[in-house]
Amino acid sequence: MTTRIRTLIVDDEAAARRCLRVLLDDDPDIEIVGECRNGPDAVAAVKGLAPDLVFLDVQMPGMNGFDVLTNIGAERMPVVVFVTAYDRYALRAFEAHALDYVLKPFTNRRFNAALERAKAHLEQSELAALTSRICELLTERGGTRDSSAARPQPEYRERVAVKSDERVFLLEVARIDWIEASGDYLVLHVGKQRFTVRGRMKDMETKLDPQRFVRIHRSAIVNIERVKELQPYFHGDYMVIMNDGTTLRLSRRRCEAFERLLAQPL
Repeated sequence: MTTRIRTLIVDDEAAARRCLRVLLDDDPDIEIVGECRNGPDAVAAVKGLAPDLVFLDVQMPGMNGFDVLTNIGAERMPVVVFVTAYDRYALRAFEAHALDYVLKPFTNRRFNAALERAKAHLEQSELAALTSRICELLTERGGTRDSSAARPQPEYRERVAVKSDERVFLLEVARIDWIEASGDYLVLHVGKQRFTVRGRMKDMETKLDPQRFVRIHRSAIVNIERVKELQPYFHGDYMVIMNDGTTLRLSRRRCEAFERLLAQPL
């Protein structure tokens, strides 16, 4: 990092704040800019101090950690690592777009892993912002002929938080064979495993790389690399045969996009 990471500690327990400070004090990349013991103070501190990183307690009286994020808003949102004594909050932490979470009592190994992940994320964000700005300047000065090359590319989800056997872990999206809609939930099919996450197909579709994942039906998205073959069906529909033998219907209205993706050169 070219500058120190401005870090805010938020926890209603003084002992937890002291522990976080001790863990952060020895890191030369970290500058602790403040401590807060409740949600309203945390919202004010984020808006006033503009920290890069916040260690945010989930359970606080009056306004919990999720409420804090809601009140901050997306435009002012720093990188957030949730702090909690209960593992059941972990999945919701990821759904609230926290980068990571650590459980009380802290272990040095787990805490350092979360901190290093936050550092890497901030460094990548700085590099992406700098690259975007350079491209904008080149475009303004006529230094690039291809305006599409300067246009920032959308970022697609590389991992998704899933729960299994009372544990929460990050699943690599590339491992997903196909995704099935089930009411207010999505079922992620990964080999013989099934993982259920809350969400809608429309939202998930926008978060996945369209060069790899394609929606073949209102209730199914497939990983194109897991498709074995297509078989004609009735009324212009097709059946999509996955590598594991799973058979899914490709609706006629989605055939064109699917065939166009299959026809792309290797």
